[in-house]
Amino acid sequence: MDIQMIKTDEDYQKALKRLEVIFDAPIDSSEGDEAEILSILIEKYEDEHYPIGPPDPIEAIKFRMEQMDMKKSDLAKIIGYKSRVSEIFSRKRKLTLRMIRKLHDTLKIPYEILIADY
Repeated sequence: MDIQMIKTDEDYQKALKRLEVIFDAPIDSSEGDEAEILSILIEKYEDEHYPIGPPDPIEAIKFRMEQMDMKKSDLAKIIGYKSRVSEIFSRKRKLTLRMIRKLHDTLKIPYEILIADY
């Protein structure tokens, strides 16, 4: 097992290729240990070089609606009129505190996502 820190994109690509080879190794084997260590190093490199920011509140609502197989009319029952839903989705109207509370309670979207700027 020859593991090194991932410092460059080349190191990152090599680590990904190696992990692909040993991914299904038994947990209690040397390759299993290597896979676990490589996973940690890859995750660290990705967090530093390819950070993923918080989702846009409107996109989070749309995603959750899709997961729950909801339509705009279903959302209108939660936050008000269909026209209000259209205004929010077109970003002409901001979410109010009351809407944020209802969306959090009903769709279980975290407050920190719903209150983010968009």
